[in-house]
Amino acid sequence: MSQDVLSFEEALERFDPVLGFEVHVELNTKTKMFDAAPNTFGDEPNTNVTPVSLGLPGVLPVVNGKAVESAIKLGLALNCSIAQKCHFARKNYFYPDTPKNFQTSQFDEPIAFDGHLDLELEDGTEFRVEIERAHMEEDAGKLTHMGGDAGRIQNAQYSLVDYNRAGVPLIEIVTKPIVGAGERAPELARAYVAAIREIVKNLGISEARMERGNVRCDANVSLMPKGATQFGTRSETKNVNSLRAVERTVRYEIQRHAAVLAAGEKVTQETRFWHEDTRSTTAGRPKSDADDYRYFPEPDLVPVVTTADWIEEIRTTLPEPPSERRKRLKADWGYTDEEFRDVVNAGVLDEIEQTIAAGASAAVARKWWMGEIARLAKQREVEIADLPVTPAHVVELNGLIDGGKINDKLAKKVLGFVVDGEGTPAEIVESRGLAVVSDDGALTAAVDDAMAQMPDVVEKIKGGKVQAVGALIGPVMKATRGQADAGRVRQIILGKLGVQG
Repeated sequence: MSQDVLSFEEALERFDPVLGFEVHVELNTKTKMFDAAPNTFGDEPNTNVTPVSLGLPGVLPVVNGKAVESAIKLGLALNCSIAQKCHFARKNYFYPDTPKNFQTSQFDEPIAFDGHLDLELEDGTEFRVEIERAHMEEDAGKLTHMGGDAGRIQNAQYSLVDYNRAGVPLIEIVTKPIVGAGERAPELARAYVAAIREIVKNLGISEARMERGNVRCDANVSLMPKGATQFGTRSETKNVNSLRAVERTVRYEIQRHAAVLAAGEKVTQETRFWHEDTRSTTAGRPKSDADDYRYFPEPDLVPVVTTADWIEEIRTTLPEPPSERRKRLKADWGYTDEEFRDVVNAGVLDEIEQTIAAGASAAVARKWWMGEIARLAKQREVEIADLPVTPAHVVELNGLIDGGKINDKLAKKVLGFVVDGEGTPAEIVESRGLAVVSDDGALTAAVDDAMAQMPDVVEKIKGGKVQAVGALIGPVMKATRGQADAGRVRQIILGKLGVQG
C-alpha cells in the first residue's frame, strides 16, 4: 500500500472527510473503578494494586459510586439522556496490560446517550457535534517498551508492565460520525477535544492533564469521494494526548487516506499510532469490530439504577457551563471578540482568570499570557498552559514593574528565567542583579557620555525638539544593559539642558 500523502488542499478537492472521536477521561476518584486500590499518579510501579486490580482468581468487584456520579455529571454536561438502568459487560481481549484478560466496560447499555456539544471555532463559527454515548469502564495498565526506537514497541528488546493504572475509572465519550467539516476538520478535532477537557476540568471530575493521559483521544478518519453518500473505511489513531497532536493527526490521516484512494488502493481498517517526531502515523493492528470482543454481561456486578430525583439532585450541583462562563468573563474583562477568542483558543482562560483574581488587571493578565508567555511556549513547542509559569508569577512580575524595580524589557528576561526553573521573579531579579539602575550618579555619567557623543541631538533638543531625547536615552540604556530607569534618564537629560518636557 502506498504510504505517500497528497497535499491537504488536493485531498479536500477530491474527498470529503468523515470524523469520529472516542475520548477517554480518567476520573480523579480516590480509589479505582471496582476496588479500593488508590487512584494516584506517579507512585512506584505496581504499588497501587489489590487482588481485584490484578484479576486474581476468586475476587469480586464493587462499583465505585463516586465514579457513577461523575459519569452522570458528564452526561448531563454533554446534554445526554441518562439511563434509568444500565449494565457492565466484559470486553474480552488478551494483552499484557489487562491482567484479567478482559476489560470491564459498558456495551449496549451506556450510562449516558444521545447528547450533543456545540463548539465555537477560531473565527467564531459554531459547529454541533452529536454524542452517541458516554460509558463507564476501567483503564488498562501501562506498558513501557525498553530499547528499540524511542520507546516504541517496534524493535523493543523487552517491555515492563505497571498495573497501577489498571482499574482506574474511565469515561469514554463516543461521537456519532461527523460530516461537513471539510477543510476545517483538523481545527474541529482540536476544538472538540479542548472542549471535552474544559468540561471535565470545570466539573472537577478529572485532572484533565493530557500529558499524563488523563484525557486521551482515539481519532477516527475516513474519506468519501465528492458526491458520495457511503462512508469510507476508517482508521483509528489511538491515544493521542495533546491538542496539537489531535489536529495534526487528523490532517495527516486525511492526506494519507487521500493518497491511498487516489492510487486506486483500499484503506485498511486498522488502529494507528501518532509519532510527534515524524508528524506521521504508523500501522498498529487490524481494527476489531464489536463482535470480535465477545461482549457479554458482567456476572459479578449488579445493574446501575438511577432515579429522576437523584439525577436532578446531581444536576443542581453542576457548575456554570463553560459557554456561559465565557460570556460572563468576556463582559467582565472588557475584551473584544477577537481578543477573547484568542484567549480561549490559546487555552489560558483559567490562567487569566486566576491572574485577575490574584490582583492583576484584565489588560495586564492578557498582555503577559498572550504576549511573552505565548512567545516562550511557541519557542519551546509546548502549550502555553504547560509552561511552569503561574498566575502568582505574573502578578509578582507586574508588581516589580509597578514598583519601579524592573522595566518591561527586564521583565521579559526574568520571565524566561522563571520558565527555566530559576525561581520566582523576585528571586531571579535579586540573584541575577537585574534591578533597574536608578542611582543618579551612574545615570548622570551615562547621560554625559551620550550627550558628548551626540552633540547634534543635544542642539535639536535645546532648539525645542524634545522628542529627540529618545535618541539619547537609547545609548544610556545600552550602557546600563537595559537596566536604566528610562523615565529618570529623560528627567536628567532635560534637566541638564534646561528644557521643559
